[in-house]
Amino acid sequence: MNEVAKERFNNFRKLVEKSLDKYIEVFYPESIYESMRYSLLAGGKRLRPVLAIETASLFNVDIECVMPMACAIEMLHCQSLIHDDLPCMDNDDYRRGKLSNHKVFGEATATLAGDALLSFAPKMVIDKIPKTISAEVILKLLNEFFIAAGVDGIISGQIVDIDSEKKKISKKTLDFIYEYKTAKLFKLAIRTGAILGRADEKLLEELTLFAQYYGHAFQIYDDILDVTSTLEELGKTPGKDISVEKSTYVSMFGLDEAKKQVIFLCNQACDILKNNKINSVIFEGVVSDLSEGIKKCS
Repeated sequence: MNEVAKERFNNFRKLVEKSLDKYIEVFYPESIYESMRYSLLAGGKRLRPVLAIETASLFNVDIECVMPMACAIEMLHCQSLIHDDLPCMDNDDYRRGKLSNHKVFGEATATLAGDALLSFAPKMVIDKIPKTISAEVILKLLNEFFIAAGVDGIISGQIVDIDSEKKKISKKTLDFIYEYKTAKLFKLAIRTGAILGRADEKLLEELTLFAQYYGHAFQIYDDILDVTSTLEELGKTPGKDISVEKSTYVSMFGLDEAKKQVIFLCNQACDILKNNKINSVIFEGVVSDLSEGIKKCS
């Protein structure tokens, strides 16, 4: 990512951090709010909310209008990570370089904190979004949120991922997992930004396709990092996919082929931007980060 894109990205990220801190204060019962804040404010790139903000900016939408939705997406993502780390799921002790929520607050509180974030997020969109945004647009945003959050989104991705452990699966099943567990949240970010900008249907579909290519590339890159990175670099336990005999692009096709697939998908994503004359330094930057990151993996 070049310096211009990096500065813009970091400016948006800081605004997201500030808003997340403001949106969730600590009230009684303190333990649940503290658990929510622990994971929500534990760091991370804030990639999905920044992509929502950047998409909205393509249509000259004020950042105040998109911020509640951007933060709701980060809350949904955070909820999925809390639950993903639980012993009954992926059973990981670390997330973003810190102890997982359940290792600090216990499994019961961590489960409830995830549930709380999932329900808090759409309520916040309703409460915080400026009155200049029509009820019709808010309903569209919430519909996109519930699709991504539910059985038509990350839940189906997670259950198929769990059911596929210690099994030989097809590429079609693997693509389903990547689409629903990962790409759906990138689609949510980019689609909601575009909906706020009242993008026409054709452009909305093209942006959705960009998110799909990027989401799949992102997940394959994550698979690669799982076998090439340390705990300090990754922020979570490396080698987890191998330890639970999980099928990934790396295990199914090998490291070199997985790298080639990331580059191919990144090129497809770039073609979407070029063909639709979408001028976004952040879109170009996040894609280039994956392409450049692949070169450093060994």
